[in-house]
Amino acid sequence: GRPNVGKSTMVNQLLGEERMLAGPEAGITRDSITIPWMHDGREIRLIDTAGIRKRSKIQEKLEVLSVQDSRRAIRYAEVVVLVLDSNAILEKQDLTLARQVVEEGRALIIAVNKWDGVETSRRRQIEAEVDRKLEFVGFARVNYISALHGSGIDAVVDAALAAYEAAGREFSTPKLNRILERALTAHPTPIVGGRRIRLRYVHQGGRHPSILVVHGNRSERVPAHYRRYLVNAFRKALHLQGVPLRLELKSGDNPFAGRRNALTRRQLKRKRRLIRHGRKS
Repeated sequence: GRPNVGKSTMVNQLLGEERMLAGPEAGITRDSITIPWMHDGREIRLIDTAGIRKRSKIQEKLEVLSVQDSRRAIRYAEVVVLVLDSNAILEKQDLTLARQVVEEGRALIIAVNKWDGVETSRRRQIEAEVDRKLEFVGFARVNYISALHGSGIDAVVDAALAAYEAAGREFSTPKLNRILERALTAHPTPIVGGRRIRLRYVHQGGRHPSILVVHGNRSERVPAHYRRYLVNAFRKALHLQGVPLRLELKSGDNPFAGRRNALTRRQLKRKRRLIRHGRKS
């Protein structure tokens, strides 16, 4: 998250002790710090990152290195908790960080912090703004928390563990193809260039992030809106909350591409006849 949104305070609340330096000043955390943590007998590594400001505002070399360290933590994390400040909700940098998490294929949880200081009359407005601006990461569970007082922290942990499990889940090919068949029946593929796109079968292509590979004819021409429809259909059927789902569309190679069919004896005779006729004329 951005500087001073409460990342270190949340880590301290999870640990139950003041392990990380935290305060009202921005930029107290300069490095990404890894802390081993046991939760219900499960070993977890927490990473407290430095705040990431807009690139145009970063001038000091030390801050450049801190931001690079934070981005590296995002790249290799299993689950990323994006912490937002409810008093300065969803600045452009928050949206940029959310997109970076999705591009890296990381499971994502949203934690809107300092919720205890928000007036009741303002809360519904903030919730509507979060839903609208973060629609592109609608798969991520949103939690409204107070890192200082600990309210909502357990829900963040539960959501993170659920997202981790979902990102590592294996799906059988028959199950995936049944989902694809139902989706195609409900909404057939569009007609592009006078011909309907044919999607034939799907299989799992990877985990962490979750990847599904769909094979068909001219599948590279599937419009963006239909791709989103397929992603949502698979996500709903597979219960993939908190997990970005990547859909790879592949077209089968034409085995006759670049090859010329051999002419039959009858075709050869006709070709010679046409050539002779052309010469005479």
